[in-house]
Amino acid sequence: MNRPVTTLFMLMSVDGKISTGATDDLDVDKDFPQIAGVSEGLHQYYEIEQTTDLWTLNSGRVQAKIGANTKETPNRTPVSFVVIDNRHLNENGIRYFCALSKKFVLVTSNAKHPAYNIADDHLHILYQEELSLKNALIKLKSEYGCERITIQTGGTLNGLLLREKLFDYVDIVVAPILIGGKDTSTLIDGKSLSSQRELSKLGVLKLQECVVLENSYLRLRYEVVR
Repeated sequence: MNRPVTTLFMLMSVDGKISTGATDDLDVDKDFPQIAGVSEGLHQYYEIEQTTDLWTLNSGRVQAKIGANTKETPNRTPVSFVVIDNRHLNENGIRYFCALSKKFVLVTSNAKHPAYNIADDHLHILYQEELSLKNALIKLKSEYGCERITIQTGGTLNGLLLREKLFDYVDIVVAPILIGGKDTSTLIDGKSLSSQRELSKLGVLKLQECVVLENSYLRLRYEVVR
Protein backbone atom coordinates (compact mmCIF):
# COMPACT_ATOMS: atom_id res chain seq x y z
CA MET A 1 0.00 0.00 0.00
CA ASN A 2 1.40 3.40 -0.97
CA ARG A 3 -0.44 5.21 1.83
CA PRO A 4 -0.76 4.69 5.60
CA VAL A 5 -3.21 2.20 7.07
CA THR A 6 -6.11 4.32 8.31
CA THR A 7 -8.52 3.91 11.22
CA LEU A 8 -11.53 6.15 11.75
CA PHE A 9 -11.77 6.55 15.53
CA MET A 10 -14.68 8.59 16.84
CA LEU A 11 -17.09 9.08 19.72
CA MET A 12 -20.73 9.20 18.64
CA SER A 13 -24.26 9.05 20.02
CA VAL A 14 -26.54 6.07 19.42
CA ASP A 15 -28.07 7.98 16.48
CA GLY A 16 -24.65 8.65 14.94
CA LYS A 17 -24.11 12.28 15.98
CA ILE A 18 -20.58 13.51 16.71
CA SER A 19 -21.68 16.88 18.08
CA THR A 20 -24.44 17.96 20.44
CA GLY A 21 -25.84 20.54 18.02
CA ALA A 22 -25.44 22.54 14.84
CA THR A 23 -23.28 25.42 16.13
CA ASP A 24 -19.61 25.47 17.07
CA ASP A 25 -20.61 26.43 20.63
CA LEU A 26 -21.94 22.90 21.07
CA ASP A 27 -19.43 20.06 21.30
CA VAL A 28 -19.34 16.57 22.83
CA ASP A 29 -16.00 17.22 24.59
CA LYS A 30 -17.52 20.20 26.40
CA ASP A 31 -21.09 19.01 26.78
CA PHE A 32 -20.97 15.27 27.56
CA PRO A 33 -19.14 15.82 30.90
CA GLN A 34 -22.15 17.87 32.04
CA ILE A 35 -24.82 15.27 31.23
CA ALA A 36 -25.77 12.78 33.93
CA GLY A 37 -25.88 9.24 32.57
CA VAL A 38 -23.27 10.11 29.92
CA SER A 39 -20.47 11.74 31.90
CA GLU A 40 -19.86 8.67 34.08
CA GLY A 41 -18.53 6.50 31.26
CA LEU A 42 -16.92 9.16 29.09
CA HIS A 43 -13.43 8.52 30.48
CA GLN A 44 -13.37 5.19 28.60
CA TYR A 45 -13.29 6.96 25.24
CA TYR A 46 -10.29 9.05 26.24
CA GLU A 47 -8.52 6.03 27.69
CA ILE A 48 -8.97 4.14 24.40
CA GLU A 49 -7.82 7.22 22.49
CA GLN A 50 -4.48 7.00 24.29
CA THR A 51 -3.89 3.60 22.67
CA THR A 52 -4.45 4.74 19.06
CA ASP A 53 -1.80 5.37 16.38
CA LEU A 54 1.12 7.74 16.86
CA TRP A 55 -0.10 9.69 13.83
CA THR A 56 -3.51 11.37 13.91
CA LEU A 57 -5.45 13.31 11.28
CA ASN A 58 -7.70 16.19 12.36
CA SER A 59 -9.54 19.13 10.81
CA GLY A 60 -8.77 22.75 11.60
CA ARG A 61 -12.42 23.49 12.22
CA VAL A 62 -12.73 20.82 14.89
CA GLN A 63 -9.50 21.92 16.56
CA ALA A 64 -10.56 25.58 16.57
CA LYS A 65 -13.92 24.49 17.98
CA ILE A 66 -12.27 22.82 20.97
CA GLY A 67 -10.03 25.80 21.67
CA ALA A 68 -6.65 25.25 19.97
CA ASN A 69 -6.50 28.93 18.99
CA THR A 70 -6.56 30.09 22.60
CA LYS A 71 -4.84 27.26 24.48
CA GLU A 72 -1.56 27.76 26.30
CA THR A 73 1.61 26.06 25.10
CA PRO A 74 1.34 22.32 25.86
CA ASN A 75 3.99 19.74 26.66
CA ARG A 76 5.30 17.81 23.69
CA THR A 77 3.85 14.36 23.05
CA PRO A 78 5.15 11.43 20.96
CA VAL A 79 2.18 11.88 18.61
CA SER A 80 2.50 13.46 15.15
CA PHE A 81 -0.51 15.56 14.15
CA VAL A 82 -1.82 16.19 10.66
CA VAL A 83 -4.36 19.00 10.39
CA ILE A 84 -6.33 19.89 7.27
CA ASP A 85 -7.10 23.60 7.44
CA ASN A 86 -7.56 26.65 5.24
CA ARG A 87 -8.93 29.31 7.57
CA HIS A 88 -9.84 28.08 11.07
CA LEU A 89 -6.46 27.98 12.84
CA ASN A 90 -4.69 31.22 13.76
CA GLU A 91 -1.01 31.64 14.61
CA ASN A 92 -1.58 30.61 18.24
CA GLY A 93 -3.31 27.44 17.03
CA ILE A 94 -0.36 26.63 14.78
CA ARG A 95 2.14 27.25 17.57
CA TYR A 96 0.04 25.05 19.86
CA PHE A 97 0.37 22.11 17.48
CA CYS A 98 4.06 22.79 16.87
CA ALA A 99 4.64 22.48 20.63
CA LEU A 100 2.35 19.46 21.01
CA SER A 101 3.56 17.36 18.08
CA LYS A 102 6.54 15.20 17.31
CA LYS A 103 5.84 16.30 13.73
CA PHE A 104 3.10 18.72 12.74
CA VAL A 105 1.95 18.56 9.13
CA LEU A 106 -0.51 21.21 7.97
CA VAL A 107 -2.39 20.36 4.79
CA THR A 108 -3.76 23.53 3.21
CA SER A 109 -4.94 25.08 -0.03
CA ASN A 110 -4.51 28.59 1.40
CA ALA A 111 -1.27 30.13 0.18
CA LYS A 112 -1.68 32.89 2.79
CA HIS A 113 -2.33 30.62 5.76
CA PRO A 114 -0.99 32.06 9.08
CA ALA A 115 1.29 29.01 9.31
CA TYR A 116 3.56 30.61 6.70
CA ASN A 117 4.42 33.29 9.28
CA ILE A 118 5.88 30.72 11.67
CA ALA A 119 9.35 29.19 11.60
CA ASP A 120 9.45 25.98 13.61
CA ASP A 121 11.41 22.78 13.02
CA HIS A 122 8.34 20.70 13.90
CA LEU A 123 6.10 22.41 11.32
CA HIS A 124 5.73 21.00 7.82
CA ILE A 125 3.31 22.58 5.34
CA LEU A 126 1.81 20.40 2.64
CA TYR A 127 0.31 22.84 0.14
CA GLN A 128 -2.27 21.57 -2.32
CA GLU A 129 -3.84 23.90 -4.85
CA GLU A 130 -6.90 21.65 -4.63
CA LEU A 131 -7.42 19.30 -1.69
CA SER A 132 -6.61 15.66 -2.46
CA LEU A 133 -6.86 13.46 0.61
CA LYS A 134 -5.43 10.49 -1.26
CA ASN A 135 -2.34 12.42 -2.35
CA ALA A 136 -1.92 13.84 1.13
CA LEU A 137 -1.91 10.35 2.63
CA ILE A 138 0.56 9.12 0.01
CA LYS A 139 2.94 11.98 0.86
CA LEU A 140 2.55 11.37 4.59
CA LYS A 141 3.93 7.88 4.05
CA SER A 142 6.59 8.64 1.42
CA GLU A 143 7.93 11.92 2.86
CA TYR A 144 7.27 11.64 6.60
CA GLY A 145 7.32 7.89 7.28
CA CYS A 146 3.71 7.61 8.44
CA GLU A 147 2.72 3.93 8.35
CA ARG A 148 -0.54 4.04 10.33
CA ILE A 149 -2.81 6.98 11.11
CA THR A 150 -5.93 7.52 13.22
CA ILE A 151 -8.54 9.77 11.63
CA GLN A 152 -10.59 12.05 13.89
CA THR A 153 -12.04 14.65 11.55
CA GLY A 154 -15.51 16.11 11.15
CA GLY A 155 -18.39 14.58 9.24
CA THR A 156 -17.65 16.39 5.97
CA LEU A 157 -14.03 15.26 5.71
CA ASN A 158 -15.05 11.79 6.89
CA GLY A 159 -17.50 11.74 3.98
CA LEU A 160 -14.75 12.61 1.49
CA LEU A 161 -12.51 9.89 2.91
CA LEU A 162 -15.33 7.36 2.63
CA ARG A 163 -16.13 8.19 -0.98
CA GLU A 164 -12.44 7.94 -1.92
CA LYS A 165 -12.18 4.53 -0.23
CA LEU A 166 -9.51 5.75 2.19
CA PHE A 167 -10.76 4.01 5.35
CA ASP A 168 -9.25 0.63 6.30
CA TYR A 169 -10.71 0.25 9.79
CA VAL A 170 -13.47 1.87 11.86
CA ASP A 171 -13.30 2.04 15.66
CA ILE A 172 -16.34 3.67 17.26
CA VAL A 173 -17.20 4.36 20.88
CA VAL A 174 -20.97 4.75 21.24
CA ALA A 175 -22.26 6.95 24.07
CA PRO A 176 -25.67 6.16 25.61
CA ILE A 177 -27.48 9.23 24.30
CA LEU A 178 -29.79 10.30 21.49
CA ILE A 179 -29.12 13.79 20.08
CA GLY A 180 -31.15 14.24 16.90
CA GLY A 181 -31.29 17.25 14.60
CA LYS A 182 -30.93 17.08 10.83
CA ASP A 183 -28.26 19.81 10.89
CA THR A 184 -26.16 18.20 13.64
CA SER A 185 -22.97 16.65 12.31
CA THR A 186 -22.90 12.86 12.02
CA LEU A 187 -20.10 10.34 11.73
CA ILE A 188 -20.26 10.61 7.94
CA ASP A 189 -21.68 13.74 6.29
CA GLY A 190 -21.13 15.27 2.87
CA LYS A 191 -23.00 14.79 -0.38
CA SER A 192 -25.61 12.04 -0.46
CA LEU A 193 -25.73 9.47 -3.22
CA SER A 194 -28.33 10.10 -5.91
CA SER A 195 -28.44 6.89 -7.95
CA GLN A 196 -27.87 3.14 -7.69
CA ARG A 197 -24.86 3.54 -9.98
CA GLU A 198 -23.06 5.10 -7.03
CA LEU A 199 -23.58 2.22 -4.58
CA SER A 200 -19.92 1.26 -5.00
CA LYS A 201 -19.10 4.40 -2.98
CA LEU A 202 -20.62 2.89 0.15
CA GLY A 203 -18.36 1.43 2.82
CA VAL A 204 -19.09 -2.22 3.62
CA LEU A 205 -17.84 -3.34 7.03
CA LYS A 206 -16.93 -6.61 8.73
CA LEU A 207 -17.33 -6.64 12.51
CA GLN A 208 -14.11 -7.49 14.34
CA GLU A 209 -15.17 -6.82 17.91
CA CYS A 210 -18.11 -5.58 19.95
CA VAL A 211 -17.23 -4.69 23.53
CA VAL A 212 -19.78 -3.73 26.16
CA LEU A 213 -18.09 -1.04 28.23
CA GLU A 214 -19.12 0.36 31.59
CA ASN A 215 -22.02 2.78 32.06
CA SER A 216 -23.89 1.60 28.93
CA TYR A 217 -21.11 2.54 26.48
CA LEU A 218 -20.17 0.30 23.54
CA ARG A 219 -17.03 -0.09 21.45
CA LEU A 220 -17.50 -1.31 17.87
CA ARG A 221 -14.48 -2.26 15.76
CA TYR A 222 -14.78 -3.01 12.03
CA GLU A 223 -12.61 -3.78 9.05
CA VAL A 224 -13.63 -2.02 5.84
CA VAL A 225 -13.98 -4.82 3.28
CA ARG A 226 -14.96 -2.66 0.31
